Amino acid sequence: MKYSELKKEKWFRFVSNKYILVLLLFLVWMFFFDTNNWFIHEELDGDEAALEENADFYRGETAKDKKFLKKMEDSTEMEKFARERYFLKKENEDIYIIEHEDSIK
Repeated sequence: MKYSELKKEKWFRFVSNKYILVLLLFLVWMFFFDTNNWFIHEELDGDEAALEENADFYRGETAKDKKFLKKMEDSTEMEKFARERYFLKKENEDIYIIEHEDSIK
């Protein structure tokens, strides 16, 4: 197909219009080559979603810690926690820790 025949085609005239060419060039530039291109936006959206998940996780952990601190205001609960977790004892008291074979790592 010769160039003169190609110029007569409707789609070729549309694509060779200078405004369409400038628009296509602009779109290609913005989509691929610009510093704020589509690929960078996709990456940033993924980072934002991951940060939102982290924020939700830490909000939940903060709520659990506040609940725990509220529970530890009671002296009997604090004593129970210290005995169970850190094996603390009162004076003149003996503590025996019994471990079963299946619970030892």
